[in-house]
Amino acid sequence: MLKIAVLGCGRIGRMHAENIAAHPRSTLAGVFDVHRPSAEDVGKNLGVRVFDSAEAVFSSKDIEAVLIATSTPTHADFIERAVAAGKPILCEKPIDLSLARVQQCAETIGMTKVPIMLGFVRRFDPGHRAARDAVRAGDIGDLHQVVITSRDPGMPPAGYAEVSGGIFRDMTIHDFDMARFMLDEEVTEVSAIGSRLVDPALMQRLNDYDTVTVVLKTASGKQCIINNSRQAVYGYDQRLEALGTKGMVVSENRRPNMTTFHHADSTGKGAPLLNFFIDRYAEAFMAEIGAFVDAIEAGKPPEVGFDDGHRALILAEASIKSAAENRTVKTNEIG
Repeated sequence: MLKIAVLGCGRIGRMHAENIAAHPRSTLAGVFDVHRPSAEDVGKNLGVRVFDSAEAVFSSKDIEAVLIATSTPTHADFIERAVAAGKPILCEKPIDLSLARVQQCAETIGMTKVPIMLGFVRRFDPGHRAARDAVRAGDIGDLHQVVITSRDPGMPPAGYAEVSGGIFRDMTIHDFDMARFMLDEEVTEVSAIGSRLVDPALMQRLNDYDTVTVVLKTASGKQCIINNSRQAVYGYDQRLEALGTKGMVVSENRRPNMTTFHHADSTGKGAPLLNFFIDRYAEAFMAEIGAFVDAIEAGKPPEVGFDDGHRALILAEASIKSAAENRTVKTNEIG
């Protein structure tokens, strides 16, 4: 039973705390949040210790590992402090919004043997993983093209958008990791376009986009097309497909049930899509905890680590540059 403390008790931190407490091979050993009432609420509901500071978590002999779900600007600092304390880390994405800060963090932690896992949870979705396994097994022949659709049900609050780092660093970064996961080759070229269609005034003020399309290309010519929108009125749209020389594999959206109704005025009417990421990826979030425990128990590096977070951010930066300059950007221009 791995004793894990959760840093950050907002929406996603609370969910992680509940999953750790419920997982058969982990124990929630404590929580911390700079907003103490949030931590106290989680601590009371789950019956665990509330720490007075992050430093108290890192120095505690009762804590064997940490899950970092605090605000993004704290991630790199907490990773460095956890590594110094010798405590394995599962950190929500991104490592930081600044590529320079991520590179600095990499230099600080060096070739550490302390396990660091990044929270790219979509790798652990049963459908997405089955699609990736089918590609690896050669079920669709030689892979040529991946298409990833990721659309939010609605715009985030303006306050969130202001500090998110923009759609490429905040939203598309999950798809960049999924592209690397599916392609199994590093991306060498990025072409991105962005539009301001959902909330033009806010996006103009923030110099951001709410609708984007990205085309990624590897050295061998494999392609990945990513399409994102901040508004899909029909729900949280999460799909991917992979095309090969022998066929195609598709990972579809998730619904509460697969019942469909057929009437005189409609055919195939079904339940709406699951509403947002905590519901859509519920199984994946629990599997992520299991993968974290597995890596620590086996003494092996986590499947998705610090370098994956670094590489995904490079693709985000390349996309920002591509959209701004209206040209294809080679990844070696970025890092």
